[in-house]
Amino acid sequence: MSEVDEIDHRLLRLLREDGRRTFSEMAERVGLSVAAVKRRVDRLKELGVITGFTVEIDYAKLGWGIEAFTELRYPGTTPVADIVRTAATVPEVQEVFTIAGDPDALIHVRVRDLGHLQQVIDRLRRAGDVTGTKTLLVLGSWIRDPQLPRAL
Repeated sequence: MSEVDEIDHRLLRLLREDGRRTFSEMAERVGLSVAAVKRRVDRLKELGVITGFTVEIDYAKLGWGIEAFTELRYPGTTPVADIVRTAATVPEVQEVFTIAGDPDALIHVRVRDLGHLQQVIDRLRRAGDVTGTKTLLVLGSWIRDPQLPRAL
C-alpha cells in the first residue's frame, strides 16, 4: 500500500507497543509535530489500517488460565460459514481459523480448568456436523507481533 510510508510504520510500531501512547510522545520519537502525528494516525484510521485500540489481559488472573487449540473436522460438503458459526456458538472459543487441508478448522479456546476443557470439547463434538476433534494443550506462548509483519 503506497499510502503508508516508513514514518507511518514507525507510528504503528509505537502504538502496537503501547496503544495509550500520547501523540506528543510519538511526535518526539519520530521527529514530527504533534499535529502531524495526529493527522497521520487519523489518516491510518480512515484508511482502515488502524481498526481499533485494545487492552492486553492476563486471563490466568481472572481464572481462565488454560488455553488449547482444537482441530475440527467436518464432512467435505460443509460450508465454511457453517464451520465458523458452529465454533462461534461456544463462548470459550476465542478464535476460529478455517484452513485448507485436514483438519477443516483450528480453534483457540480458553477455559478455567481441564474439566471445563472437557465440557467445551464435548459441546463442540455435539455441535453442527463435527466428525472429529484433536485438542492440543498450550504450555506456553510467544507472539512476535500479531498485527505487523516481521519486515515492518
